[in-house]
Amino acid sequence: MEAFTKITSVAAPLPESDIDTDIIFPARFLLLMERKGLGKHAFHERRHRKDGVPFILDTAPWTNANILVVQANFGTGSSREHAVWSLVDFGIRCVVAESFGEIFFANCFKNGVLPIVAKGEDHSAIMAEAEAGREITVDLESQSVTLSDGREIGFDIEPHRKRALLLGLDEIGSILEEDGDAIARFEEKHQGAK
Repeated sequence: MEAFTKITSVAAPLPESDIDTDIIFPARFLLLMERKGLGKHAFHERRHRKDGVPFILDTAPWTNANILVVQANFGTGSSREHAVWSLVDFGIRCVVAESFGEIFFANCFKNGVLPIVAKGEDHSAIMAEAEAGREITVDLESQSVTLSDGREIGFDIEPHRKRALLLGLDEIGSILEEDGDAIARFEEKHQGAK
């Protein structure tokens, strides 16, 4: 998993609530198990509308956005990890929302995406930057979002999740990092008992 330290990018605005995992990654693509290439299916229905209206992530200056700003309940619905995989493959490394679906939120950390909960005026300020197409900086080490005018907005993150993202550790990597010596001792002892 790629480590997350700091990114500076335009943030794509998607000012909607209740965007579920089927909108992020439609169920008909669930048979695809290779993570590479899933980004082309992210928000598939919205990106391939019959009326030809372009989706925000296919519109300049947001085509290369690494940050997505949404409203409440982002990632609700099923537990499909494909939704996060598709965002990562598309290039999204951070999602700012008023709230997240619980399983989606956990899946973000497992795959190197930083989900930030921002509320009230803080969320409004970040959304305004996104809608204006201005770059913002997300710094995990300092737990801050810096707006184009220099204003910093702090965010909370659990220490073990912060550490895992900073080091680029998925769940297995975290276990090996924290308990690798104990596992090796157990295996050595177990091999000696045969």
